[in-house]
Amino acid sequence: MMNRILSGIVALAIVLVVLFSSMFVVDQRQYAIVFALGEIKSVISEPGLYFKLPPPFENVVFLDKRIRTLDTPDGERFMTSEKKSVLVDAFVKWRVADPKVYFVSFGGNEASAQNRLEQIVNAALNEEIAKRTVHDVISGAQGAVMGDIRKKVAAEAKQIGIEIVDVRLKRVDYVAQISSSVYQRMKSERARVANELRSTGAAEAEQIRADADRQRTVILADAYRDAEKIRGEGDAKASEIYAEAFGQNPEFFKFYRSLEAYRASFKDKSDVLVVDPNSAFFKYFRSPDGAATPRK
Repeated sequence: MMNRILSGIVALAIVLVVLFSSMFVVDQRQYAIVFALGEIKSVISEPGLYFKLPPPFENVVFLDKRIRTLDTPDGERFMTSEKKSVLVDAFVKWRVADPKVYFVSFGGNEASAQNRLEQIVNAALNEEIAKRTVHDVISGAQGAVMGDIRKKVAAEAKQIGIEIVDVRLKRVDYVAQISSSVYQRMKSERARVANELRSTGAAEAEQIRADADRQRTVILADAYRDAEKIRGEGDAKASEIYAEAFGQNPEFFKFYRSLEAYRASFKDKSDVLVVDPNSAFFKYFRSPDGAATPRK
């Protein structure tokens, strides 16, 4: 009886072992490759619970289907069409697209896949940068460079079961040997532009200054002309008023003019006149009406 029980337990254990070795779970982040006697039988990409024959008849290898990054730690030097070196630092986003081709190409070794992909990227970078100038690579046409590189890398990566999600240039710069000459050329160019702007500004300043001086001269001349015109009109009007006023009494006019002459002649105490006292100049001193007085 005990032998039968032990035999049943052993048989049940064997069945359970065989059953568990025939079951496997595929995660949503994985591919499952089922091998039958060393050959690929099927590829499972959908998550779930699956069954297979127990080893050694069938085995399962899992591959990661998530997006991975190929990022070189140091930049690589490439030669432009001008035979000048530039330092390029790029990274690639990739994932397994065809698990069967990928496994056949690398045996599931991700390090080998990364090395092969790095070679493909460097070859594409070298080919595309060699077609362009330094200016195009650094600032002028980076978008076009990345687009062409992505196409070339994607076409070659597809043959080894890899899909290229994106290719980006993190840094494109001059190498140290030519950086100083480039900066010096940039400095000279900026100095030339600055001198040109200064010359243009000085010429415009002189033009503005000359125009302002011309306008000032014209304004002063017009003002002087108008002032003289007004002064002449005022003098003419004054003379007319004087003539009209004094014409009504000529004798008073003579008396008034004589008083003005006296005031002007005897303005200071130090003034000295050597004149005959009986001259006509002093006739209003001798007589208020200006009548002549015989000499004594």
